[in-house]
Amino acid sequence: MGAIRDAVSLNLTTPSVEFQNLSAVPMGCSRDVPSIFYFLCDLNAAWGIILEALAGLGIICSLLLAVIFLALAPSVMRDERKGSLGINFMFLFGVFGLFSLVFAFIIGPNTAVCEVRRFLFGVLFALCFASLVAHSVRLNYLALHNHGPGGGLIFLLATGLFLVEAVINAEWLLITNVRHNLPSAISIGHPCNIDNQDFVTSLVYVMFLILAALIIPCPVLCGHYLPWKRHGKYIVVTAFLSLSIWVIWIVMYLYGNDKLGQRYWDDPVLAIALVSNGWVFIFFYFIPELLEMTRTGYGYETETLNMIKRFEERPPSFIMENRAFTMENLEMTDHVETIKIQDKPVSPYSNYCGLYPTLPLYPSDVETVNHVPLPRISMEPWRYRL
Repeated sequence: MGAIRDAVSLNLTTPSVEFQNLSAVPMGCSRDVPSIFYFLCDLNAAWGIILEALAGLGIICSLLLAVIFLALAPSVMRDERKGSLGINFMFLFGVFGLFSLVFAFIIGPNTAVCEVRRFLFGVLFALCFASLVAHSVRLNYLALHNHGPGGGLIFLLATGLFLVEAVINAEWLLITNVRHNLPSAISIGHPCNIDNQDFVTSLVYVMFLILAALIIPCPVLCGHYLPWKRHGKYIVVTAFLSLSIWVIWIVMYLYGNDKLGQRYWDDPVLAIALVSNGWVFIFFYFIPELLEMTRTGYGYETETLNMIKRFEERPPSFIMENRAFTMENLEMTDHVETIKIQDKPVSPYSNYCGLYPTLPLYPSDVETVNHVPLPRISMEPWRYRL
């Protein structure tokens, strides 16, 4: 009886492990911080602080790149490069959204947070890859003809590709929420209670855009115009690295965490995928595009085409150079011409126009041919010399 009494008293006075975990404040966090934000300040869970720092740095970098992009936009003089300004700005907006979404995977899950995760993860990635696909389509025309569709048409193409994923995610979110809110499914009614396979399945269209962004710009690398080939290389490298990141996080999300017995690694895996892919977008695509905006005098692959293009684009420069040469030698030319005129004999017929000077013509006299006197040969032409 004494042992049972001691055990009962121990259970009543000692809190449970779960209660201790919920009530304990992690090191680095204040007691005023809600529990769902513990990973943002928990020094023991370093992954949250590291990803938070990388995401914050990515947001600041995206804003700075946006300012630089808007400052360089008026300096782009070629219409062909102006056509990609709209989709590049859309792409940068999607990258900014990816870095911002990282915080939704660091904080604790609740109904609103899980809905934001499920909807924006695929939509923001679709926005970025749709911009790359639309740019690749335009580059195929530019690489062959040095002239392609306008910027408005390409912007509409990217918007249409992006809206497809938005509709898919919206329908999936509505269907699952209605299914979870049924009376027979109250126990699984939380929006975060979804299978990992369902989450990956909702991203099939984004995977299609990744493959399209990798395959479509490949013919650009065989084009005739070197500037557009450089743009194609940026897209191919970006799509290849993005595809590698997606293969790694999908394998870890579906199989790796279960094999390792670390089920709670699902959110860190998705957050790492967002951060890594966002920095790939910045370093391998957007910064090179900014550098291309500062380039002048797009060249051609052969010197013959280059000479033809220079001749077509710079006829005023030749004229200005000739005029400058003429102005420099104007005094010498006038002096030589004056000497020639003085040495040249004067003909008695030099100022003779075929009409008598005593019979001037007026506009009223030219109305009829009868009033015009016919020229005659004069035997004394020196009398009529003016």
